[in-house]
Formats: sequence, structure tokens, C-alpha cells
Amino acid sequence: MINAVIFDLDGVLIDSEPLHCRADNQVLTELGIDAPENYLDRFAGWTNAAMWEAIKIDYPIAKSIDELTEIQLRIKSDLLQESDLKAIPGIVELLEEIKIMRIPIAVASSSPRQFIDSVVEKIGIEQYFALMLSGEEVEHSKPEPDIFLKVAGLLNVNPSECLVVEDSKSGTTAAKKAGMTCIGYQNVNSGNQDLSKADLIVNDIKEIDIRKMR
Repeated sequence: MINAVIFDLDGVLIDSEPLHCRADNQVLTELGIDAPENYLDRFAGWTNAAMWEAIKIDYPIAKSIDELTEIQLRIKSDLLQESDLKAIPGIVELLEEIKIMRIPIAVASSSPRQFIDSVVEKIGIEQYFALMLSGEEVEHSKPEPDIFLKVAGLLNVNPSECLVVEDSKSGTTAAKKAGMTCIGYQNVNSGNQDLSKADLIVNDIKEIDIRKMR
């Protein structure tokens, strides 16, 4: 029985991973770092802070994590406002179907809350969500299950009754650690992500049929 549906944001609701990659590469360039191609792929689904902690291990960076995340968020916010990004095809229809079924819907994203709010407002889908949670609001980010377990608690739903839609290895891992059913969306713009832990893998959001899964 599915009594709540939880969506990741980047690469699931909006095809924003190229935007993140462009912004992150811009920050690396400003820092004088020449990272290998696809270096950033493994950070899909990570919080900004966790990403910079890992990068600071790989490269000598004088700036603090707070300084790096502030620069990063400013660049991403500017790129988002300049972009013509829309909801991923099939998302609005899926959200509408779930709403008609009276199943609560949530966002559980590793992106900062400011970015989450900006995205859902830009693509006009804020009315569908009972709550939205950022990875910055829990102790451990994906691939740990904290964010999904907190959403389940706030919705007063058993984790086993939650369905998660994710596009990254860290996200699918976190969902399964939380004891939730997980659909892995193979978004070509999210890098080479291992979604093998997902219960179902789709190449198109339109393949998801909530009524069959319920």
C-alpha cells in the first residue's frame, strides 16, 4: 500500500543536473582546479556541504565550506532564473494523478531549501506538495536515509508505505535504507548513475503508474 509519494528534485522534477554541473564547474574553474571529465557525476544527490568536504580532500582549497556553498548557490540561483527550464515531461500529469488519489506528496532533496523553493515556484508545481525538505535540515545527507525517514515521520506514514522517485545512486541507496519502495528514473543528464538498488527503473516519467503500484 502506497500512502505517500516522495520526489527528489534535481533530475526528477526538473532537468537541473546540467545546470548544477555548469555552476559547479564554474566554481572549480574560479578556484583554479582542472578536474577530470565526469568528476562531478558522483556527487549527484549529495548536499553542497558534503560535496565540498569531499572535493577539499581531493584538492587544496583555502576557502571554507560555507564560503564555497555561498558562491555555489549564488551562481546556481542566477543560472536558474536565466534558464527556460520546465518540469520534466510527465511530472505535472503524475503529480495531478497522485493528488486526485489523495495521496500526500513531498519533496526530499539534497539541494538547499532556497533552491528548492525557487525551482518549484519557477515551474509552478508548489501546490502539489504537503511538505518539502532539504538535506541541510537533517543530520546525515543521502546516501543515508535520514531525509526520507524524517519526511515519513512528518507525514505520519510508515516508511514501508512510502514510494520514492530518485535519479541518483545516493538517492536510491538512501530510499532503500529507509525501507521504502523506490523507482529509479534513468535521466541521461544525471550522469552514469547506478540505480540497481531501485525496485523499478524507468527511462521516462510517463512509465510510472501509481495506481498499479498502490
